[in-house]
Amino acid sequence: MNTLIGIFLVLGVMILVHEWGHFIVARFFGVRVDVFSIGFGPRLFGFKRGATDYRISALPLGGYVRMAGQDLSEVDSNDVAPTGAPDELMSKPRWQRALISFAGPTVNLIMPLLLLGGFYAIKGLPYPSYLDKPIVLSGLPQTSPLAKAGVADGDVVVSVNDVPTSTWSKANSYLLQAAQDGVLRLKIDHQGTQKVVEIKATDVRETDRVFGNPPIPALVRPVDRGMPASRAGLKRGDLITSVNGKPVRNWFDFYEIITHSNGQVLNTVVKRNGSETNLTIHPVWNKDEEGVSAWRIGVAPEGDWAFKPMTLSASVKEASDETLGASVKLFGVIGRLFSGKLSVRQLRSFVGIAALAGQAVEEGPVDVINMMAMISLNLGILNLLPIPILDGGNILLLTMEGIRRRDFSLAFKERFVQVGLVFLLVFFAYVMYNDVVRLLPIHS
Repeated sequence: MNTLIGIFLVLGVMILVHEWGHFIVARFFGVRVDVFSIGFGPRLFGFKRGATDYRISALPLGGYVRMAGQDLSEVDSNDVAPTGAPDELMSKPRWQRALISFAGPTVNLIMPLLLLGGFYAIKGLPYPSYLDKPIVLSGLPQTSPLAKAGVADGDVVVSVNDVPTSTWSKANSYLLQAAQDGVLRLKIDHQGTQKVVEIKATDVRETDRVFGNPPIPALVRPVDRGMPASRAGLKRGDLITSVNGKPVRNWFDFYEIITHSNGQVLNTVVKRNGSETNLTIHPVWNKDEEGVSAWRIGVAPEGDWAFKPMTLSASVKEASDETLGASVKLFGVIGRLFSGKLSVRQLRSFVGIAALAGQAVEEGPVDVINMMAMISLNLGILNLLPIPILDGGNILLLTMEGIRRRDFSLAFKERFVQVGLVFLLVFFAYVMYNDVVRLLPIHS
């Protein structure tokens, strides 16, 4: 049920708003729209207003818009590109047809701003709830200036720069100030005895995890199907207590063990429903979306969120910054795909996205909103790629016709679309095959 809800929200709604963008601009330029359908397949019910049949179709996985004159197969001539009736798509100037194609991706690019900005304005900006917890030091690196000053795991940070503080959030803000002010003075409580430790700004900048590991419990969220954790039987809600006999105090302990495993077997003990269960996990060497290789098992920690109230303007700014950052990241992924630094096998098809959407619904509104924003952004940017049959390919074709000041023949346009169709079908089939293989219960 979660997967079905996820498919509808994450894929269906985002595809629907894409088609709505085409619809609005087409009607603005006077193009007759014969069908505006929510869903695909046979018509279930609906109504007709003007020339448009507004319908609900059998498969609620997005929707489509059918404009008059957009189907090249309906044109009789094979040699000349006709203009068609005044309310048909082909009768409109090229720039208008290009804007109609551009409108769908544009709406997808705007949606993350609306989704994230609206969510932040109503609910607040989500942040990890541990930031509101006391700073009980754990997992201090040997290179940490605190460890060098004799501070040990279990000690508590009482104040920073003589200001009483009991949360990670306040301490992190002082860390940022240290890069400017030059020094941090920390009052540390060690088993009832307090002492003051000073940290130089240079030491703060050069040290990772000055306060050690944040108190994120080693509690498992839904695991990636087909990955080692799933194959070993790790489940959501499992609490990792030890690996290869070594106690696991928090999620970062578990993360460090995985990344430094060198592929060795992880004999893992988890607490499940009040009893202990032994699992054997085999890490795999794998790349992430950034192209970074590491030992992985396909699992993440359970999210526990708190929310910071935000004004509307601050919400819009935060949503804009996140959308811009995600766009840059997506272009980086596309670049690594074309350069061969990232394998196509790591991409997700409808099958993989459906599984992720179901997990997002299970996790809650934060994950659902983020997933919807991510899918919308992907639809917007990828549809603008100059590949035949995509909106970007249509814009490219119209641009080329504008440069040569005459239309290509219908035969050329049909071949142009066919090339794109074959390419995408082969591409999607390959990606879907890899998705299915990942989901199969194959044991390594």
